[in-house]
Amino acid sequence: MDDSKVVGGKVKKPGKRGRKPAKIDLKAKLERSRQSARECRARKKLRYQYLEELVSSRERAICALREELEMYKQWCMAMDQGKIPSEIKALLTGEEQSKSQQNSSRHMKAGKTDANSNSCEYHEFIFRGAC
Repeated sequence: MDDSKVVGGKVKKPGKRGRKPAKIDLKAKLERSRQSARECRARKKLRYQYLEELVSSRERAICALREELEMYKQWCMAMDQGKIPSEIKALLTGEEQSKSQQNSSRHMKAGKTDANSNSCEYHEFIFRGAC
């Protein structure tokens, strides 16, 4: 008995499924493989460069934040001793001057001042420091 089947007008014989391996030129296959490997190495190199840049930028940000934290700690210790650091005085006087200028311009334009937004801006300014 023949185990072949007729499907869609074509005779199929039992056995392996899928395409039959075409006779590919071995040199062309090797060249494609080499090219693919070159491209893979190039992508890997770019990925590592990107990650190294990302790490170094994050490390710089961490150092800057540590310095800022240390500055705030020193300010707090000084205030605990009853001393107001000159930097805070400068920030406060600069903020008061800018507040008065903003208030006068807002009175002229809108006729009202928004105390909550000024308060938020003040706190952001103090906590962010002079950047």
